[in-house]
Amino acid sequence: MVLQLQTAVTAADKTFYKLRQDIVEGVVAAGSKLSETELSTTYGVSRAVIREAINRLESCHIVERKANVGARVVALTTEGLIELYQVRESLEGMAARLAAKNMTDDEIAELELLLQSHFKDVKQGETYYQEAGDVDFHYRIILGSKNKHLISMLFDGIYHLVRMYRVQLGMAGPRVTTAFDEHKHIVQAIANRDEELAEILMRRHIMYSKNNIKNKLI
Repeated sequence: MVLQLQTAVTAADKTFYKLRQDIVEGVVAAGSKLSETELSTTYGVSRAVIREAINRLESCHIVERKANVGARVVALTTEGLIELYQVRESLEGMAARLAAKNMTDDEIAELELLLQSHFKDVKQGETYYQEAGDVDFHYRIILGSKNKHLISMLFDGIYHLVRMYRVQLGMAGPRVTTAFDEHKHIVQAIANRDEELAEILMRRHIMYSKNNIKNKLI
């Protein structure tokens, strides 16, 4: 029997994950100032733990520090969206191209099953909201690229900032059905091992998503 070692999750880790989730989902409002004192009370931890969490969130690009202001949650702006999605389109387009080449047949089958599980929500006209991690369609494709540098740039770099825009502004209304159809076509291209088409479709999908969010910011 093979024993798997699990990394212990500390109280500081739990606070970081919870605060990150609350920022991404808008519980802690975009653009709001982060008070160590208030947050330590809210989350029931010391100010030192909150300080560590804020430092880690800064590296996720969802918190920023400004002189004479302190730490704030980043604001969701049109300019920020355009810059972010230019990078996202390029990197995730490449991820889709590499996924078409490198994903195993089993991984593609799991991606197809994931999409089927999303169909019920789309059919009912609900918000097309995906949790972070394994159940996130884009997350699976990024992992499927098998390129560790690309994975790091997306996951450790812009992933949670992208999720802020997507969760708070993106997946609702008529866009739900069209986004789901775009996902289906991307998966089909990956399953067909059509690297060029997978990249084109992913880049187009992200461009459409950017335009949808931009309209809500104007």
